[in-house]
Amino acid sequence: MNREPSQDLVFRNARVVTRNEVFHGTVCVRDGLLADLARGDSAVAGAIDCEGDHLLPGLVELHTDNLEKHMTPRPKVRWNPAAAAMAHDAQMASAGVTTVFDAIACGDVMDGSARLANLEAMVAAIGNGQADGHFRAEHRLHLRCEVACANILELFGAFLDDPLVRIVSLMDHTPGQRQFVREDKYREYYMGKYGLSPAEMAEFTARQQAASALHSAKHRRIIAEICRGRGFIVASHDDATLEHVEEARGLGTHFSEFPTTLEAARAARAEGMKVLMGAPNVVRGGSHSGNISAAELAAEGCLDLLSSDYVPISLMHAAFLLHRGPLGLPLHETVAMVSASPAETAGLDDRGRIEPGRRADLVRVRDTGDVPVIRGVWRQGRQVA
Repeated sequence: MNREPSQDLVFRNARVVTRNEVFHGTVCVRDGLLADLARGDSAVAGAIDCEGDHLLPGLVELHTDNLEKHMTPRPKVRWNPAAAAMAHDAQMASAGVTTVFDAIACGDVMDGSARLANLEAMVAAIGNGQADGHFRAEHRLHLRCEVACANILELFGAFLDDPLVRIVSLMDHTPGQRQFVREDKYREYYMGKYGLSPAEMAEFTARQQAASALHSAKHRRIIAEICRGRGFIVASHDDATLEHVEEARGLGTHFSEFPTTLEAARAARAEGMKVLMGAPNVVRGGSHSGNISAAELAAEGCLDLLSSDYVPISLMHAAFLLHRGPLGLPLHETVAMVSASPAETAGLDDRGRIEPGRRADLVRVRDTGDVPVIRGVWRQGRQVA
């Protein structure tokens, strides 16, 4: 998408969602930036009548593996990488996301998996699409490092000089800890995903536990040290215990992704780390792994960030559910979880809020009382969806 400066643009008759409040008003855009906000309606010629819809800042997504579904739309089917990236981008933009960190898996629990086969192609497709201006949203990279993987340092090292890399998460999906404290949920997930027999599952589990004991602690330390040296933002993954959080703090972690217990989430906040949970967790009413729900963390004041994870439209849906559901959180606070707070966490101080001087990344949303309907998306003042 061409990102030349836009002409002046005025949105009127909107419920403007700023960082601190929601008000009925008008928003003016000039040269791709937010130029002015005013309360009340406007009669300026050519203004876009929002018809009372909400006007939100463009959503900022820190962790989505949605690209994988487009790269491998069916088992053993590998799609054209450029086409897959454009389809993924269009889906993100139509969900109101104007900045997306594509979470690309470095390493995997399953040798020969599609995500490993597609790793280089996915990174290249995002880089090329972004450089060529083909995307609706702005894309950057989040490398998800499976620290129990024997060759993770080699896989991770191949992308250290990629200019789009900004976030690195340290993951360990070994059964019996973190996401999979409950091994019944682990067996249910992996036997269903890979079609393993009980005997194959037992062998797979033993192999993963041995790999974690051999590699995880060492790789976690080395990768965190590399990230500090390069100024990357580091995320822990599936923290479950105080020990996990203390380890993350010692490694210089910036935020905690998907903590599985209230204890870990509270400890992360106490250590100055923001807490990210999955928007699908909010929409579904709980974790598919049987862990703490995002709504429980929100009720305890321990939720800062939301990620669409594997369902792009869940990001907007979750923000409205946390507002009009049982918790009744103020809309400007829930919208901040998907815009201002992730932008700040990623070090992007030019977006994520509707205020003069910020980028004119905007989403027009109609609240139907059920699933919010996205009626228009603008990035830097140009409509992209």
